[in-house]
Amino acid sequence: MKFTAAVCVGVVALGVSASVSLRAQQARSVNEGVFTTAQATRGKSTFDMRCALCHGERLEGAAGPPLVGDAFLSPRNNQPVSELFDKIHATMPADAPGTLEPPQVADLVAFILQANKFPAGSAELGAAAPALSQITLVAVNASPAVAIGGPTLSFPITGTVNQVMRGILFPSSNVLFDVQTQDPGAGSKGGTARGDATTTSTRYGNVYSPWQVVDAAAISIAEIGPVLMQPRRCENGKPAPVDRADWKQYVQGVVEAGRAAYRASQMRSQDAVSEATNTISDACANCHRVYRDVPSAAMRCTPAQ
Repeated sequence: MKFTAAVCVGVVALGVSASVSLRAQQARSVNEGVFTTAQATRGKSTFDMRCALCHGERLEGAAGPPLVGDAFLSPRNNQPVSELFDKIHATMPADAPGTLEPPQVADLVAFILQANKFPAGSAELGAAAPALSQITLVAVNASPAVAIGGPTLSFPITGTVNQVMRGILFPSSNVLFDVQTQDPGAGSKGGTARGDATTTSTRYGNVYSPWQVVDAAAISIAEIGPVLMQPRRCENGKPAPVDRADWKQYVQGVVEAGRAAYRASQMRSQDAVSEATNTISDACANCHRVYRDVPSAAMRCTPAQ
């Protein structure tokens, strides 16, 4: 009996070890050949029939967002392929969401990966969620660029922290907040895009489509990090506390909120962007409570001791 028990324990230990090893082997990226060429060809046929009208024949974007390049990959860096699969399955095509069968969605994902120059492999991409969650999208799929020598450009600081907020974060945030009450996809044109919050009907411009304006607003927030980390002055003349750990944390929070808003905007979903604005509001409030919401303007940029 003791021998049997020992054998059982040994078998269980081996099983656990094999299971852990299998999971480790399953975790991979799209650079490792997760689809076949034949599958991507099938996906192209489905794309041409069901998706090209909105996303462009070359996936460059039209009424819908682009599905190739940095605009598509950067906000999805390190995300599991299952998120892309689920988005397509649940929300696409825009005029008939949920009508694509799981194998068709897997083929479409394969075609999108091929269009982004990821390599094909020997096995097809499956439609099972556990397997898809083990495959990671990456924003960079080419060899690292070779650095080119030369002088580093530097630029003088022009505005205070408050002016940067008013010029970039305030109007961009308001574009996103407007989505709560105005669906960018509801009409083909709006009025002139503006940077104030007086009305939602004049936010979207005639030059760009409404969703492109929302994209740009989210990107401007996602790219604000280097600007807020420059050693500029606050409106009251005090230096921005760029060396403090909490300031860095708050800046990182704003950047992540912008990236989340851009991912939501790429879904072309009013509900998704509205939900993302909660993250932006929280990220701004975290910093405001410490550095802005103080008894007087003279005390701003100095945290309470």
